[in-house]
Amino acid sequence: MTIRVLVVDDETYLADAIATALNSANMQATACYDGLQARSLIDDTRPDVIVLDRDLPGLHGDEVCRWVVDTHPALRVIMLTASGTLDDRLEGFDLGADDYLPKPFEVPELIARVNAVAKRNAPARGEVYRCGDVRLDTFRHEVTRGGVPVSLSPKEFAVLQVLMEAAGGVISAEDLLAKAWDENADPFTNSPRVTVSHLRKKLGEPRIVHTVAGAGYYVAEKLR
Repeated sequence: MTIRVLVVDDETYLADAIATALNSANMQATACYDGLQARSLIDDTRPDVIVLDRDLPGLHGDEVCRWVVDTHPALRVIMLTASGTLDDRLEGFDLGADDYLPKPFEVPELIARVNAVAKRNAPARGEVYRCGDVRLDTFRHEVTRGGVPVSLSPKEFAVLQVLMEAAGGVISAEDLLAKAWDENADPFTNSPRVTVSHLRKKLGEPRIVHTVAGAGYYVAEKLR
């Protein structure tokens, strides 16, 4: 699964360069330049790793680190800072940082450290599926469209997950019934059709759940 990284440094050119390097290493990196913006982006984007400068405007990096430890315990923190003495590093670890890399640094080492902390005691995250601007996160049991949460019933979520797992393949009503309902479901019920109809209404336009007459349903941005 792609590692999501938030790079926070008030030296904008450096933050952007680090994000570019991480993206080139097949990660999904975003840069920001102050502590308050970092807190907002952490809540919005749910990164796996934050590369965090200590001396930040808006909200000091130490405060960001403390907040992360308290509110997002699964988020790994790499402090990247010019303060590289032993006392500084020990202080960073006391704050809850997972790693500490003083400036200047080598990009390959940073990439290796991001990979290492992302794997450290990483909780199972499930899968994330996307179709157009619709995103389904199986671990958080969340669906969003264009970044806006979509409230689905458990059955609607299960049907959408089955369809997104098929990645455009056509799933029959019988297969939906077998995968999203229990074994006691009436094989002649129209529940799959009704659930798909409700799902379409909640997801809105443009429609991503399509019907193949006599065959079943599939998800795609456009009709085939």
